[in-house]
Amino acid sequence: MKKILSLTSATLSALALPLVAFAQINDVADVGSFIIDTINNIIVPVLFAIAFIVFLWGAFQAFILGAQDSAVKDKGKNLMLWGLIGFFVMVSVWGLVNILTGTINFGNNAGPAGGTPSAGVQIGG
Repeated sequence: MKKILSLTSATLSALALPLVAFAQINDVADVGSFIIDTINNIIVPVLFAIAFIVFLWGAFQAFILGAQDSAVKDKGKNLMLWGLIGFFVMVSVWGLVNILTGTINFGNNAGPAGGTPSAGVQIGG
């Protein structure tokens, strides 16, 4: 188990090193934008791919390898369940990150595309 953890941390460190080397951080807004962009553009797609592979492997085990063996079929069903739970958790976290991004406006000074909403109702021209 320790070997897997050290291998995983070494791999993640090696993959994150170029991100740190090329990051140009001038103020706190740049740090927030960098973190949010890294999560949205790198970490989330990789985690979605892993969850999808786990789901597919579970389906493969449940329906192809486990066609005759109920233990393998149960293991495949559990993998499919954990893949779906992973999808749900990642979509939830990704949504919360995007809500945070929209609320705090890390480096986003453009505002809404339609302009700033005004109070009151305008009827007629």
